[in-house]
Amino acid sequence: MKSPLTFSPMMNCIIIDDEAHAIELLTLHVTQTPFLKLVGSASCTRDALQLLNSESVDLVFLDIQMPEMTGIEFLQVLGGRYRVILTTAFREYAIEGFEHQVVDYLLKPIFFPRFLIAAQRAMELHSATKDNTEEFILVQTGYKGKLVKIKLEDILYIEAKGKYITFNTREGEPITSQLTLGSIEEKLSGERFMRIHKSFIIALPFIVMIHGNLVQLQSAPLQIPIGQTYREVFMSQMKGKVITNKDREEPERPPDINM
Repeated sequence: MKSPLTFSPMMNCIIIDDEAHAIELLTLHVTQTPFLKLVGSASCTRDALQLLNSESVDLVFLDIQMPEMTGIEFLQVLGGRYRVILTTAFREYAIEGFEHQVVDYLLKPIFFPRFLIAAQRAMELHSATKDNTEEFILVQTGYKGKLVKIKLEDILYIEAKGKYITFNTREGEPITSQLTLGSIEEKLSGERFMRIHKSFIIALPFIVMIHGNLVQLQSAPLQIPIGQTYREVFMSQMKGKVITNKDREEPERPPDINM
């Protein structure tokens, strides 16, 4: 299963620089960095704003010496909505850049080892923010245009019935949507959720008992069957958590006492 789309391990980035060779070099560095994805570049701040409005962007590589307005002035326009790494040939702008809480300051010419340090710093900040963000999905219900927010931590199990699936949660009434179990499976994290039957996805943290081919979840009104197709993978994942009598050392036999 894939992680929710809003919690991607990649950072989408753009490059803003009025020099073509600078964009080419940074593009090369981005392609060599596995957790960065370049979604566009711009040679002026006007084009950069259009790019930011049309793409999902996490990180901006921003040159300070730009036409129309400086990179420092553009930082004020961005208003802290994006992580920013400044790039420039002039060292004297470093202090002013850090006053605007930029991630890092790269001095041209930019070599890959130094670029990677800055990128990793941005990723650490990005990951810390994501970890503190509530994970949820928005599910379309039977009402046209209505999307219902469901916290991932509240989902007990998801059941497929005909053309519909039902989200059963710890709080509130079940939520029904005209989706397939396969489509929602693609949006859920494999560390928390697992499909154990053609009609059921369960939240692993809520397992309280496994009895034969049945799983009992905390607060769930029914025991959920384990399908034959899914049993081997499910039991393999549970194997590391199982403690049986075979794991216990044999107790020492007490000595015979003759009366």
